[in-house]
Amino acid sequence: MTTLVVPYRGSDPKRRLEPLSRGDRVELAEAMLADVLAAATAVGRVFVVAPDAVSLPEDVTHVLDPRRGQGAAVRAALDAASAEGTAAPYLVVNADLPCATARDLLALAGAIPEHGLAIAAAADGTTNALGLADQNVFEPLYGPGSAERFAGLAESRLVAAPNLVDDVDTLDDLARLAARLGPSTTRAVIARRIREAA
Repeated sequence: MTTLVVPYRGSDPKRRLEPLSRGDRVELAEAMLADVLAAATAVGRVFVVAPDAVSLPEDVTHVLDPRRGQGAAVRAALDAASAEGTAAPYLVVNADLPCATARDLLALAGAIPEHGLAIAAAADGTTNALGLADQNVFEPLYGPGSAERFAGLAESRLVAAPNLVDDVDTLDDLARLAARLGPSTTRAVIARRIREAA
C-alpha cells in the first residue's frame, strides 16, 4: 500500500496570499490541505508534517515539524512512516495542490521507476510532488530549480499531470484554477467572496 507525506506550514501559511488577512489565508490553506488529504487518504496511509497541532481526519498521522525547512520536515515524516513499517512507494505531496485527485496520485505512484523517483514540477521549476521507490531515495533539495536537482538523484520520470503541476501561491492562481478546485477550497473561496460582498 502506498505511503503519503504531506508537509503543511501550519499557523502562518501561504504568505504570498498576503493581500488577504491572516485569517483568510489560514482558512484557504486549511481548505487546500483538506482537499489534498481527501485525495491522499483514498490512495494510502497518510502522514502530515506540521509545526502545530492541526485538525486532521482520524486516519491521518500528525508528525511534528522540526522547523528546519521543507526538506527536514519531509525527512521527519518519512522517518516516522518508516518507523511504523509503512510500505513503499512513498509519495510526497505539497499541501497547496487543491486540484489533486486520487487518480493523479495513483498516476504519480505508477510513474515511479523501479529504484528511482517520479517528479511533478511546478511551472517555476520547483517541486510540487515526488514519488519515491524507497524513502532512502529522498534528499532535501527543495527551493528554486529543485525539480532538476531531484531528477539527478536516480532514474527519474517527469509527471505532467495538470492537477499536480498547478499549485496555489497567489490569488491569480485561485482564479485561474477555479473550475478545478476541490470542494473544500471552493467553499472557502465562496465564503470569502460572500464576506467581501457583505
